Amino acid sequence: MRFESELNTLIRQIVDYGEQMGLPYIAASSDVSDPSPMMDETGRPLAETVFKWFDPEFEYWNDRTFALRSGFVQAARICAEPFYFDGHTLTSWRTNNALDLFNKHADYNAYGVKNAIICPCHLPFGVLGTVVWATNKSLDNIEQIFEQKAGELAMVTLRFLSVAREHDISPRPPEVTGLTRREIQCLKWAALGKTDNEIATIMRLSIPTIRFHLVNAGKKFGVYGRAQAVRVATSLGFIGGNRS
Repeated sequence: MRFESELNTLIRQIVDYGEQMGLPYIAASSDVSDPSPMMDETGRPLAETVFKWFDPEFEYWNDRTFALRSGFVQAARICAEPFYFDGHTLTSWRTNNALDLFNKHADYNAYGVKNAIICPCHLPFGVLGTVVWATNKSLDNIEQIFEQKAGELAMVTLRFLSVAREHDISPRPPEVTGLTRREIQCLKWAALGKTDNEIATIMRLSIPTIRFHLVNAGKKFGVYGRAQAVRVATSLGFIGGNRS
């Protein structure tokens, strides 16, 4: 009951923000890689109950490939901060090279959206969620609205999707314990494609020792094989984008 009350409060806040900003149409996903829609406590999609869309015939939540075509979702994959759609391009509160490059090369359908604010939410274990506030009418002050509200929207998005993910019906990830410095070093080199022999040479350790550290890291994650261990280590932030 506490979960339902907490989630419903956050849903109400998201809807209220939309009405206040003139962006009343909302689309949300707690995991864009999962084609299943977010559900309410009765098992109905939130998109059918509280998050309405301006075109009642466009049931994007029932389209299992929609996230693969949506320009907003594509941009959210490469941008960690909120951004807005002015009818032509995607812009954030600062110069964002990733969005600039996306605007230059992307060719996508806005599906009737004239203005929108999109909040990506990069969650643990490599999960990406989003909340989109949109309208099919052009607003003269979308940039001003974004500058005033983006921070608040980012926070309510984080809270909403964190609560939703925490109580997801899917199996929970294993409890993660800390890795040793050697385990992290071995995983970083493995992520760069180095073999056990090469890692042993680089770290001046024996091959069995390298294998021991990689296997031990996998056990802590509850996975088997170096590929899975590297994937989990990356999603948990043990291995960053700069792996050198």
